[in-house]
Amino acid sequence: MRKARRSKVGALAGNLHRALLAIALAVVATSAGATADAAAPAKPVIVVLGDSLSAEYGLPRDSGWVALLRRRLANERIDYSVANASISGDTTSGGRARLPELISRLKPSIVIVELGANDALRGVPLSTTEDNLRTIVKDAQQSKAKVVLVGMYVPANYGPAYTEQFHRIYGSLAKELDVRLVPFLLAGIENKPDMFQSDQMHPTEQAQPVLLDNVWPVLAPLLQRRQVR
Repeated sequence: MRKARRSKVGALAGNLHRALLAIALAVVATSAGATADAAAPAKPVIVVLGDSLSAEYGLPRDSGWVALLRRRLANERIDYSVANASISGDTTSGGRARLPELISRLKPSIVIVELGANDALRGVPLSTTEDNLRTIVKDAQQSKAKVVLVGMYVPANYGPAYTEQFHRIYGSLAKELDVRLVPFLLAGIENKPDMFQSDQMHPTEQAQPVLLDNVWPVLAPLLQRRQVR
């Protein structure tokens, strides 16, 4: 009787030992998985630093060219996240002030700079606009981010001389600082009134794919093709 009881106790002890061992192994496996997940590299980040042309002014949510960029990257299985840091009405001074915090927080691999139109609308001196854009690009480069500079024209009523001088800033800086240039964000729709909202300044939803197609050929060569599995 005692022998049978000891045998039963021994069996229970063995079962308990095996159960504890299984739990311990499960914990180790879970911990290893968590460590592996934590060690997995984060997606590289594209930051779009822009104004209303990139901030979906007057458009349905997630229909602007930046949202379309995010969708294209996903469709082509290119593993990037896109942070739209655009604010309607922003100037190059505003972008210059905001960029350091964005770099610190998001650590972007690529910065797309789409600013300057509001400077012209507000009569900001061309030298100030140029200096601000130069600082923005240099700050991004100092953080090891690649830069895409997006060029703009201003309305013809500003006069041909001013219009040309304003636009020349972008090409000059792109050459000086060795960054890629989108010559004109609104290329292809600039003479199509039906592609603009009632203010004739902001593109419609239907125009957004054109804007993306203007940016994409310049951006695409900078992307690391680390595809999503």
